[in-house]
Amino acid sequence: MTENRTRNRTRATTPEDLARLFVERANARDAEGLAELYAPDAVLAYPAGASTVGREAIRAVCERMLEHAPLPFPVEEPLPTVRYGDLALTSTRDADGTGGRVQVARRQPDGSWLRIIDRPEVPAATG
Repeated sequence: MTENRTRNRTRATTPEDLARLFVERANARDAEGLAELYAPDAVLAYPAGASTVGREAIRAVCERMLEHAPLPFPVEEPLPTVRYGDLALTSTRDADGTGGRVQVARRQPDGSWLRIIDRPEVPAATG
């Protein structure tokens, strides 16, 4: 297993763990757990057209999102991760027709990974 348990929640020990943990926590309607996947100063490009900055603001956005989101969230197909030192670019193919999802994660001093930039909805190309 590629995880450590801290405060009863699994931490991502690879950047790829973050997408799976997001789905698990969203399906459990765990907004606090979702927010813990983000660095304290992370930027979330959600809701569409807006930026949410900081873990507490991200938790509040996740709470509102989970109030209206149909469950279960699907596990989406991961695309290859691109790494540069302690940074990683991750992405998945969308399962809901909104377009691809991309994130930048940073390795923490304890070896775990947190999202620092998250763009969950990229509109599909038209044309």
